[in-house]
Amino acid sequence: MLQYQEDAPFTKLLKMEETEGHALLKGMRVVDLSTSIAGPYSTQLLADLGASVIKVEKPGTGDDARHWGPPFLHGESPWFLSVNRNKQSLALDLTRPEGREVLEKLLAQTDVLVLNMTDRIQKKLGLDYQRLEARFPRLIHASLTGFGLQGKRGDLPCYDLIAEGYSGVMDLTGEAENDPQKVGTPAADLLAGQDVAMAVLAAYAARSSTGKGMQIDVSMQASMTRFMTPRLVSYLSSNELPSRSGGKDSVIAIYQVFETADKQISLGLGNDGIWRRFWAAVGQPEVGADPKYGSNKDRRVHREEIVKKIDALLRSKSRDEWLAIFGEHRIPAGPINRLDDVAQDDELLQQKFLYQAPSAGGFVPQVGLGIAIDGKTAVHRKAPPMLGEDTDAILAGMLQLSSAEIGQLRNTGVI
Repeated sequence: MLQYQEDAPFTKLLKMEETEGHALLKGMRVVDLSTSIAGPYSTQLLADLGASVIKVEKPGTGDDARHWGPPFLHGESPWFLSVNRNKQSLALDLTRPEGREVLEKLLAQTDVLVLNMTDRIQKKLGLDYQRLEARFPRLIHASLTGFGLQGKRGDLPCYDLIAEGYSGVMDLTGEAENDPQKVGTPAADLLAGQDVAMAVLAAYAARSSTGKGMQIDVSMQASMTRFMTPRLVSYLSSNELPSRSGGKDSVIAIYQVFETADKQISLGLGNDGIWRRFWAAVGQPEVGADPKYGSNKDRRVHREEIVKKIDALLRSKSRDEWLAIFGEHRIPAGPINRLDDVAQDDELLQQKFLYQAPSAGGFVPQVGLGIAIDGKTAVHRKAPPMLGEDTDAILAGMLQLSSAEIGQLRNTGVI
């Protein structure tokens, strides 16, 4: 098993102790039955905003993502650590009647249930909306699946890779001569997770006036396909089918990566004013004033010619020299950072957007929420939990089970 070394990059991050964090959703209680990335990411977003989240996991194995590695840190997968802070972990076997009985006692005190099971599995376990609504009419029931609860694909399994393939994003990502590529992060997982959090917030707000819960059905395919909206609507409007181009086919004439004397740079000349400022910044204001390139439509006609001109120009100086010049003239431009560059970004480090926090196993790295509310950005209240570390506290504290009852559940393998 590959473990991080003592000089791993995260050990240089500033330390973040537990804070009060955001409290906008204080009082909201969420039970999270999901695994992997998409569902846990949705509940981490809610937890970062102040919700109390109880993560229910299978005893002995827990969330699938706990086993995604190497590498591992203190025996935990960094993938798991990335989407599970500010939660409590309850180890509970839902395949057992006793486990489902405990869950229903929990749901009686719960506002939101999040699960990533297909409709068939939900019904098999008695966790479908139709059944739970009758017992818990105020419960917001949020399902996150690959293709939605209904339809001919409703029972098919799905991962981020599969949803990206369905959406069209893989066909447009990469160079023309190479194979389709998935996005370099689990985009469908994160987008669908955001959709669950957004829908839960809307349902929670509506419940304050109606007093009634509702069913939420989020599809990874739909979330990822909506991510493609500008490209898809453009195709539907023109019948022009785009193809992989290495990001060089934007509707904006100059919106791509260029080489400099040393490192690559991204450059976006998104309107006429920026176009003229760019050419003034590089000492050729006459090009910016040339009516031949007067509009984005004109520049797209001459894109190949312009790209060659800019390419030759940018190779004359280093990336950092150009970034300083473009910053002075307010030209949208930036580096092509590797992850080690991101990890050393002074702004992110000083803001504690990247930080390390103590956990039961030792310090772990975290990426913050990055949303300032009343000037406050810190959201860390609790490190990602070890499997079942809060089981006794939840059963004894919230559910008022006796030590004998808890012992019986443990002896029979329910917890």
